[in-house]
Amino acid sequence: MARPPIPRRVEAMPEVTLFKPAGVPLRELEEVVLTVEELEALRLKDLEGLEQEECATRMNVSRPTFQRVLTSSRCKVADALVGGKALRVEGGHYRLAKRRFRCRSCAHEFEVSFGTGERGIEIKCPDCNTQAVQRIDQSGHGFGRQPWGRRPESEE
Repeated sequence: MARPPIPRRVEAMPEVTLFKPAGVPLRELEEVVLTVEELEALRLKDLEGLEQEECATRMNVSRPTFQRVLTSSRCKVADALVGGKALRVEGGHYRLAKRRFRCRSCAHEFEVSFGTGERGIEIKCPDCNTQAVQRIDQSGHGFGRQPWGRRPESEE
C-alpha cells in the first residue's frame, strides 16, 4: 500500500479560480484543472522568483517533490494557453498556512492566515482589541527573538 501524501503548505487561497479565453462560452471549452499546490508552486518560483530549495522549504516538501509539482503546473498552464482551454484552480492535497497568536492582556489564542498583509506587531486581539499579542508555535511557545514572541528569560 502506498504511503499517504504529506499535505503541501500553501500560504494563501487564490482569489480567482477560473481563467478562460475571452468570447467563448465556458460550456464550449475543455477545462484543465490546476491544483491549489500547483498554483502555489508557480507563485513561489515564477512570480516571487525564489530558488527551488527555498520554494520547497516554504511548501514543506522535498526539492524533488517541488520540481515535480512545478513541472506538472507548467505543463497544465501551457496546455490551457496553447489549446485555448479553460483553466480551473481547485482541489489538491494541501493545508493552509496560518500564524498563531496569543494576547498578553486576555490570553485569547487566535489564528491569522498568511497573506493578510499585517505584520505580527500590527495585529490586534479580536477579543479585547489590544496590540499586546505574541506569535506562538503549535505547542503554544513564543517565537525566538522577535519582540512580539519573546519568551521570559526563565524559560530559555
